[in-house]
Amino acid sequence: MPIGTFANVIAVIIGSLIGLLLHKRFPEKIKLIVFQAIGLGTIIIGIQMALKVEDLLVLIFSLLIGGIIGQIIDLEKHFEKLGNVVKNKIKSNNENFVEGLITAFLIFCIGSMTIIGAIDEGIRHDHSLLFTKSILDGFTSVALASTYGIGVLFSIIPLLIYQGGITFLAMQFQNFFSETLINQLTAVGGVLILGIGINLLEIQKIKITNLLPALVVVIILTVMIKKLI
Repeated sequence: MPIGTFANVIAVIIGSLIGLLLHKRFPEKIKLIVFQAIGLGTIIIGIQMALKVEDLLVLIFSLLIGGIIGQIIDLEKHFEKLGNVVKNKIKSNNENFVEGLITAFLIFCIGSMTIIGAIDEGIRHDHSLLFTKSILDGFTSVALASTYGIGVLFSIIPLLIYQGGITFLAMQFQNFFSETLINQLTAVGGVLILGIGINLLEIQKIKITNLLPALVVVIILTVMIKKLI
């Protein structure tokens, strides 16, 4: 059972609820500085992750190919539709609902702790890294929910599916997740998180959701190169 992921979900729920309480009490100027602080912190995290790259060309081609696929499919549009369905179901009037859901999901799910922690849980039944991640995500969700609102709370749905899915995959394909593959996945995820930081600071609007296929492309390219070598 993905116990670490369940703990992560509970931490995000608690953090989001606290953030929602603070959301109503924070004046706009406080929300703005919190927003900017999250953006700067996100950029630093993204850079640290991206520097784990082992093959820069694979990273670049993964982003290019993944971005083209995502743009053709227009993943962002589909994510927004799905987010709006959830928003309408709960009858929320929060303008930042979809953006909060997507941003929180990307921050919580695209990182080395997610991948390595879920793999450790699946292969070695070691939950410690995901428990640590749960604490960090809990505090992060307070800040995100205080800024974006209730959309952050609903990020637990894709978090449960994605992170729990990696745990189950690791149980089935223990030898598939090599150190190189994890580093390449982390690096691509780092670039995406860097993009989130840029969006948060309103430097440039980047369609991060449309770049998500890069996470699949980097796996394919890394495995292909490994077989060729």
